[in-house]
Amino acid sequence: MNGNRTKNNHLPRLYLISSGEEMAGSDTLLLNQLALLPRSHPCMVQIREKKLSTKELLTLALKARKIELPEGTFLLMNERVDLALAASLDGVHLPENACSAKVLRTLAPKLIYGCSVHSPSALRVAEEAGADYLLFGPVFDTPSKRIYGAPQGLEKLGALCRATSLPVFALGGITQKNAALCMTKGAYGIAALSLFRDTARLADTIEELYLQLNP
Repeated sequence: MNGNRTKNNHLPRLYLISSGEEMAGSDTLLLNQLALLPRSHPCMVQIREKKLSTKELLTLALKARKIELPEGTFLLMNERVDLALAASLDGVHLPENACSAKVLRTLAPKLIYGCSVHSPSALRVAEEAGADYLLFGPVFDTPSKRIYGAPQGLEKLGALCRATSLPVFALGGITQKNAALCMTKGAYGIAALSLFRDTARLADTIEELYLQLNP
């Protein structure tokens, strides 16, 4: 990893992904979530809003960047390196079929680069590209992914974790009841959307998860 970035084994273990339903405006779910993060628990936060225009995405990212976040929190943009740089974010998350992290690092060497992977072959590609962390899933059943087939399951999660030294975040159908099962299979942390949607319980949810996820 580039020496200017936090080492990947010091990344936060909780990974919050935005809802995908953000609307242009000042009072958004993501901004509320960021403002409510417990001060003692940093998170990875990915802005993943495919319905917003480039201008709207940049506006959202700039507002997110202005919020005082827990120390060690990383703000990431889904795929768009240009917007990550424009908003002074910390990194970019790349879908499995996106441009290689190796190529993008030549343009923005100080950013963190994460990659989604769904198979051992995709893992090899991500490793060779110099990814800093991986998202693997869906581990459990989740309505949004049913059209793609059955969930990957805990055994495949474990096999992938054993096959790499990179931090692996388990994604898909994660709840407070099954998060610890992912850790027993070697996951570095867990990633979720719906788990963090209830802003009234967000701080408590994060506090409870950190008790399970931090060894």
